[in-house]
Amino acid sequence: MITLDDGVRLHCQQLGSGYRIVLIPNGFHLLQELKFLAASATLVFYDVRNRGRSDAVTEPAKLAGGILQDVQDLDAVRRHFGRDRVDLIGHSYIGLLAALYAMEYPERAGRAVLLSPIQPDPAKQYPPHLMYADATMTEVTSRIAVMRKEPPAGNPEEICRNFWRVLRLIYVTNPEDAERIDWGRCDLENERRFGTYWMGHLWPSIQKLRLGDENFAKAMNPVLVVHGTKDRSAPYGGARDWALRLPNARLVTVPGAGHAPWIESPEIVFNSIAMFLEGAWPQAAKEVQVVD
Repeated sequence: MITLDDGVRLHCQQLGSGYRIVLIPNGFHLLQELKFLAASATLVFYDVRNRGRSDAVTEPAKLAGGILQDVQDLDAVRRHFGRDRVDLIGHSYIGLLAALYAMEYPERAGRAVLLSPIQPDPAKQYPPHLMYADATMTEVTSRIAVMRKEPPAGNPEEICRNFWRVLRLIYVTNPEDAERIDWGRCDLENERRFGTYWMGHLWPSIQKLRLGDENFAKAMNPVLVVHGTKDRSAPYGGARDWALRLPNARLVTVPGAGHAPWIESPEIVFNSIAMFLEGAWPQAAKEVQVVD
């Protein structure tokens, strides 16, 4: 456990012992897939504030910062390990966290991988060819709306598992792969009540972000964006935005992949990440000139 300045403790797990350190916030669902990187680096997987096995936080003041508080917590993790600079891997909204850290602490951010990141501007609407909304998304959204309107009675852990059995369908392009999505961690109370935390603090803090050219310009570190073209959760157009607006970023496009692109194309995703963290741009990484 890492104790922060305000007393909140974050749960972490370390793999490897190399001097180069890679922080993977909220990345325990990727531990098995990414552990091969520990052959040449120290990997630190940790649960962000009020998530997973980190402390449950009940004081509103300690949650008010939302994702901006997560940025400060990330720097506290860096200090805990005594490194001047850290590499980062962030999936989904944690990809946004990694980018924000690079903007806030450019001298502390090393190479950063944004894996299926949510878009820089949450209010932006992309044309159909840059986002993916199909019948599966419509069906899942409808089923979840019913579940929230009429919450089932019973064991909280089983309710959580039933919720994830529905939600996981949107993260893959082949329904047969849905069972490979095991992100719910429904045995943990923090995760069972994540929806309340997300809607009450995290998502509002993301919606308030107003990132301008001056913000993007601060992040001079190399950034690799990896994104599937059929991501229902985070539009592919957002990935193109990140690669266009960050000064030193390139995009690996994974054709036909969803929000977990390593399921559809593991070799492209993991080989690209490994090469990038070793200091080179993968061949599949391209500069982006326009979003459209």
